[in-house]
Amino acid sequence: MSIDATIPIPTYKPGFYFGFNTTLASRALATNDQKLVILAQRTTLPTAAERLTPVNVFSDEEAAVYFGRGSQAHRMARAAIYANGYLQLAIVGLEDAAAGVAATGSLALSGTATGTGQARLSVCGVTVSASVASGDSAEVVMTALADAINTRQELPVSASVEDIPAEGGGKATGKQITLIARNKGTVGNQVGLTATVNAAGLTATLKAMSGGQGDPELDDALAAIFSAGHTLVISPYSDTASLRTLSTHLDKVSGPLEQRGAVGVTGWNGTLSTGTTLTTAVNAARITMGWYNGSALPNGELAAVYAAIMASESDPARPLNTLALPGLDITGQDKWPGRTEQENALSNGLTPFEVSGSTVQIVRAVSTYVKNAMGVTDRSLMDVTIIRSLDYVRLACRTRMTQRFPREKLTDTRLARIRSELLDVLYALEALEIVENVDALKDQLIVTRNLQDDTRADATIPASIVRGLHVFAGTIYLL
Repeated sequence: MSIDATIPIPTYKPGFYFGFNTTLASRALATNDQKLVILAQRTTLPTAAERLTPVNVFSDEEAAVYFGRGSQAHRMARAAIYANGYLQLAIVGLEDAAAGVAATGSLALSGTATGTGQARLSVCGVTVSASVASGDSAEVVMTALADAINTRQELPVSASVEDIPAEGGGKATGKQITLIARNKGTVGNQVGLTATVNAAGLTATLKAMSGGQGDPELDDALAAIFSAGHTLVISPYSDTASLRTLSTHLDKVSGPLEQRGAVGVTGWNGTLSTGTTLTTAVNAARITMGWYNGSALPNGELAAVYAAIMASESDPARPLNTLALPGLDITGQDKWPGRTEQENALSNGLTPFEVSGSTVQIVRAVSTYVKNAMGVTDRSLMDVTIIRSLDYVRLACRTRMTQRFPREKLTDTRLARIRSELLDVLYALEALEIVENVDALKDQLIVTRNLQDDTRADATIPASIVRGLHVFAGTIYLL
């Protein structure tokens, strides 16, 4: 034990002096706190101080005030908080790209009602309706429905009744409800629409949202949160360039010098083939992409719910299989992937979601890492729980080192103490079933002096991460 440095040597006045040393005060492991950050577009205009500044958000309403009601940022926060109300959540609001183009869609009604009923438009799974009386013209009904849409400011689109553009220009051919996304870029293309009219005499023609182009780049936003220590980074952008930018950021903050382990979470509501093309191109152990084929929700909202549920599991090694994803829409059965499609998704680094009764749940949470640097299939980091467990093992070891050895000399005695403390950490992790086989591997725990730097100690720390029980195979014999 060292003498308390706060009692100076020499001290000449007689007395009994006692200081405090807290380096041995705790043997507990570090807590595995989860801090989420959402990167998403806003509709409000930020001040210079607010631009790209992470804002802690605790409610749907706060997100609406800060970032604009119905904005991508508001809706992603709303989805995450609904799924897990106990989040440590921050949002970095992004401005629409300067050259961005907003997606548009339309609903055209024609005819005159000969009976009563309703005209309904579902936007991202939320149904808005207008009543229809016998004798109502299509324009009257469309005006009422557009007004009803605009009263729902949390929706990602606004509506207006306009002339239907004629092919190749010329005179308009009637009226339609034109829907325009609140944010520019591809997010608007992902807004799911369905329309129904049950009043006789009226027919509906729906045009899906399309034409959105130009998403913000993530570089500045990721630079703004570089030192913040978020463990889950949620991105609404699932294009190759954005995912590679995110992967580079995650590797830097999670590396051995920065040591702030983080995982990126994205979503995909498109087809299996397009999703696996993305994951294969990215091939990142620190990114997981949730796939929900045909969802009416944009990719960012799928990612927000997925990440919120990941954050609810404090044990990094425990599988996320079958965890429910509250707030996701129930897709039609024709969109449900079969077993073969799910196997294909998992083998290519895409995390499938599936409908189970009235809920949507995770099948198996995998990373997008599929192949090693030589292009050979590598399953060592398949499950996202593996990299998250490694991050926790590092956090536990680092916390113990900072507790026990905040200011030490480098001696053989110290090296032995360091090894003893690290072994104690591994035994504690084994008790939590995060690592296993510590006794069998303890001879591989080595702490030595560095051969090129006589002020540095090096350690090799074996960590046999506990895997999830994902598959059980049994044979029943007929006797």
